[in-house]
Amino acid sequence: MSEKLTGKQNRFLRGLGHHLSPVVMVGKDAVSEGLINSVEEALEQHELIKIKLLDGCMVDRREVAETLAVRTDSAVAQVLGRTILLFRSSEKKLISLPKA
Repeated sequence: MSEKLTGKQNRFLRGLGHHLSPVVMVGKDAVSEGLINSVEEALEQHELIKIKLLDGCMVDRREVAETLAVRTDSAVAQVLGRTILLFRSSEKKLISLPKA
């Protein structure tokens, strides 16, 4: 089950994510095992990652975001245009979320 964020936490993460560059690109294959592994690795290292949907991706962006969130046990902080912001806290606790 993917994490649920409060409105306050979502806004906080969107603020942090604004200046991030996309670390994972989703192409025509949409959600594949390789993509899931890349997202898992990136979340483990950064906790908050930006994912870019390329023009070749024909799957709905919200559907991609939800699938990735469920498969990686993370939370969707934002879907804006062709960009998805995902969050999952790791052992390192790099980002401390504000309390609800």
